Amino acid sequence: MRCPYCQNEETRVIDKRDHDSVSRRRRECLKCGKRFTTYERIELDLWVSKKNDKREEFSREKLRKGVLKALEKRQFEEEEQEAIIDRIESRIYTFAKDKDVTSKKIGELVMAELKKVDKIAYLRFVAVYREIDSIEEFEEELNKLGKKSGKKC
Repeated sequence: MRCPYCQNEETRVIDKRDHDSVSRRRRECLKCGKRFTTYERIELDLWVSKKNDKREEFSREKLRKGVLKALEKRQFEEEEQEAIIDRIESRIYTFAKDKDVTSKKIGELVMAELKKVDKIAYLRFVAVYREIDSIEEFEEELNKLGKKSGKKC
């Protein structure tokens, strides 16, 4: 691993933590002594089957953008956001059969996770994912959410 400060190739790992599908390593350069963090993520060859029958390679970045948009201006630290994305990605790989997963399944997994962590973020995602374009449809979704928690919205 090359040091980002002095470009020296000799570093040592001083701390390692595994979380779901990510390994976090704290490293120290043996030349300049500065410390930095690296992340290792398992990447499998995974394809997404879209609604229009096209297939594209799974993109964590695309997943990340969608989730972060839903979580925008909510009270989540960056580490919490990344943990949410990691959990969703891990579930996607679990459900992928023969290196293929549908975009519908990804949407369902995102909705399930957001519903657990933040109801507002869940509603934001649902509004876009299900293409809600009327107040009545949004109210219906809100009432569904309220019924499950025992409250009428």
